[in-house]
This record gives sequence, structure tokens and C-alpha cells, in this order.
Amino acid sequence: MTSKAQDQSCRERSNFTSQMGLRAASAMLALAAALVTVAIATPSAQAQTFTTLHSFEGADGASPYAGLVQAVNGSLYGTTGSGGANSGTPGGTIFKITPNGTLMTLYSFCAVLENNVCTDGSNPLVALVQATNGNFYGTTETGGVQADNGTVFEITAADALTTLHSFAGYPTDGAVPVAPLVQATDGNFYGTASFSGASGYGTVFKITPNETLTTLYNFCSQSGCPDGSIPSAGLVQGHDGDLYGTASFGGANGYGTVFKITLTGTLTTLHSFDLTDGAYPASALVQATANGDFYGTTDGGGANQDSSCEYTYCGTVFTITPNGTLTTLYNFCSQSGCTDGDEPFGGLVEGTDGNFYGTALGGGANGEGTAFRITPSSALTTLYNFCSQSGCSDGSQSRAPLVQDTDGTFYGTTSQGGSGQACPSGCGTVFSLSVNLGPFVETKPTSRGVGATVRILGTDLTGATSVSFNGTPAVFTVVSSSEITTTVPANATSGKVQVQTPGGMLSSNLLFRVVP
Repeated sequence: MTSKAQDQSCRERSNFTSQMGLRAASAMLALAAALVTVAIATPSAQAQTFTTLHSFEGADGASPYAGLVQAVNGSLYGTTGSGGANSGTPGGTIFKITPNGTLMTLYSFCAVLENNVCTDGSNPLVALVQATNGNFYGTTETGGVQADNGTVFEITAADALTTLHSFAGYPTDGAVPVAPLVQATDGNFYGTASFSGASGYGTVFKITPNETLTTLYNFCSQSGCPDGSIPSAGLVQGHDGDLYGTASFGGANGYGTVFKITLTGTLTTLHSFDLTDGAYPASALVQATANGDFYGTTDGGGANQDSSCEYTYCGTVFTITPNGTLTTLYNFCSQSGCTDGDEPFGGLVEGTDGNFYGTALGGGANGEGTAFRITPSSALTTLYNFCSQSGCSDGSQSRAPLVQDTDGTFYGTTSQGGSGQACPSGCGTVFSLSVNLGPFVETKPTSRGVGATVRILGTDLTGATSVSFNGTPAVFTVVSSSEITTTVPANATSGKVQVQTPGGMLSSNLLFRVVP
């Protein structure tokens, strides 16, 4: 990498982390955790229950930027961007937490420091993915053995971490991966790196379970970057088998893009944002169960301006069809003082009621962000205003998507606030938000062929008497109260997976796709 290219990469990384707010101070002290439960109600919504499950204290992690993932053992797993056991390093952690708030640190990054670089990786800023083998996979923004460009890692249920790839950066492969991985139907993992690659502006890559990484696409391959640049969001595999994602910058107007890419690397730009319909998308898309369209957020742009918003324009919620027709559903900061929130950095998750749930980084009644619900027809309801407790002990500035647990409750993180005193603005929290939705089951993975093994994740599965794939009975084994193993039966068709338990019939939250 040339000196000029290195300088450019450093400037880009500095600008990106400043714009996206992906850095936090390290933490060193540990104080007692707090458990805060708040029942709230709004005129337009039934009562919700918000609970602070854990306040980070520095030694157990700090600044969780990422969302959580529910594992087949029923616990939730996540990462913190800094803190951990290795004092004096940027570090970060991997943790698991039970739905009742018992947290365990599984790994502290920067266990090996050579020439001021954490060779095992540092600053994990994204959610983990639990693969079909039961292990977890993720990325770190920095560290590794290749010039501090970030890593891809695997961690087992026994907490053994393996670095699968250290990014080399320009021009060999990508650098600064700040997006989660997705395991596609071919068993490989796919992701994005925000910088470097042959053009210097990020990549889409594939990595096999045996650690072989292939760069599938280099952004800004075209003059003027009409194909997008600096992707900071993860990918999602659509019903058609292609991957869909966003680039935070570039496009025909410079405000970012929505794209799709085949598993072999053919990229199509579906939409270029033009500021009025949104700008700077930083979160993954979600494909709706009902209509197959994708839903997402932009961190800036839209119809409303406010000086408190990082990009002046305060962000949007949008929907886009698989062929690229985009509709803006909601413009944030539509209310005086941005009490409806602004900068929906974390993106959306589809709830079992068919509505979408998310968080806004700023705005709200206290200026520290919100949790919200939006219907497919664009009606938005603020469910919770962060920093409603003294000293923001309930958390502030959520940068992460919510996840709906199979008990029906939503779980998330805040990057600041909480009762921990080691960080100037609090070290962040893990919280739950109940909106009175019922339990369901989740399949891991969400698509497979006849005869393939599928894990079913749920709550209170002991005593289950039947499993069916869109009405076709399947042979199954109850492994635990949270897990069933089964195989896709002959003649099965795509649709809901259902499990009959002593407590009633549970259906999957997503359609299971039976693939050839």
C-alpha cells in the first residue's frame, strides 16, 4: 500500500468513525449493576414495560454498539466496542446475558498486543451470527495481523476464539468491517468492509467456514462511484437467493445506495438516494414476510431539518421492492423538537405482529433517543424515550437494532448511559422492551432443502408433541426447553413452521423456504 493510499485510508477511517460515532472511550473501573424497570403508556399504544437488564462497568465491557442475537440455548449474545479485562487497550468484549439479566463476559479482545496492534482483533461493533454448526461468527473494526485493518472471527460455545481472517487492506482486500455477517444458503458467510479493496472504498466479501476469503465486489469501481461507496451495513439474503444491502455514500447523487449482489459477485444498484428521500443508510435491510419488500432506514436526509441532527436532515424509514421502487414511509423530526426521534442508526426488525420496530439515536423527549414502532402503512409510535431516569441510568443513544426473543419481548443495547461510573457518559446498557406480543418459534437457518437438519429455537418447548413445515409433519427431537432439532420432511413446501406444545401452538416468525 502506497504512502499516499495509506494517508487517504487513515483520513477516510477517521472521517467515517467521526460521522458514524463508532468510537468510545475505554473503561477501567467496575461498579455495581442496576436493574431498573419502568412501565410506560402512551395515548396511542397499550402499556409497554421497559427494563434495564445490565449496566456495563468497563471491566465487563463498555459501549455496546451492536444488537443481540438469541442463541439456541435461550441466552442472548452480544459485543461491546470497548472495555474488557485487558486494561489499557481499545479491546471490547463478547458476552452472553440471560433474559433475566445475568451477564457473563466470554472473551476480552486485545489478549495479544504486538507493536500496539491487537492481533486477535479489537473494537467489535456488530452483532454476532450463530451458524448452523452452533458457533458464533463476527468481525472486529480494528486489530489483526495485517496493519490494524480488522478481522473475521469465530467463537465456540466453550469460549474459544479463532481469528479466521485479518484484513490486509488496499489493494488486496477490504478494511474496517463494521457490519455483521450473514450465513447464506450455500453455508458460506458474506459481509462488507467499509474501506480499501481495489478502489479504496469498501468491498463485499465471502468467507468459507474453512477460512478462505474472496472479495466479490469492490465499491466505487465506476467513475464517480455511482455503484456506491463505504458500505457500513450488513447484508440480507432475499427470497430469491440474492444478497441485498446498502452503501452509506456514493451513488448517482452521493448520498448512498441500495444494491443487490449475487453470490457470485454481480452487483446491481437498485436505488441512489437523493437527500429528499433519505441519505447515508447505515443499517441492514429487512425483508417483510407479508409482501417480500425490503424495509430500512437512512441516518440522514428526508423532509425535515434540525440543527441537532448530525447530517442536518434527520433521517427516514423507507420501503423498496426487489426491483428497486423506493417509497419513503416516514421522515424523522416531524414533531417540534424532534420528540419523535432522529437518526435511526440501528435499522428495523419485523415483529410477529407484522409491524417494524427500531431505535433512533437522538431526539425524543429527552434528546437521547427513542424506541419506536412503525406500521407498514407508515404510522409511527414512540414506545420509549431513553434517559427518562435520573442520570440516564436507563441508557441513552441506542445505535443497535432490536431483536425479538422467542418469548415475544424485544431486547437491545444503548451505547451510553446506565449506572456504570467508569465512562464519562455511562458505559451503556442491555435492556428489554415488552409490548405484550406472544411467544413464537424461530428456525435456524430459515431455508434448507429436504432432508437437511434444522434447529428450532423457542421458549418452553419441553413436552412438544408435533412439528410441521407448512402443514407437513416432521420427525423431531426435543433437545431442551429452548431447542428442537428436526429435518425438513419430504414433500414439504415453503411456509410457516409450527410446533405444538403443552402451552399451545407456536408458529415461526418468518416463512421457512424449502430450497432445491
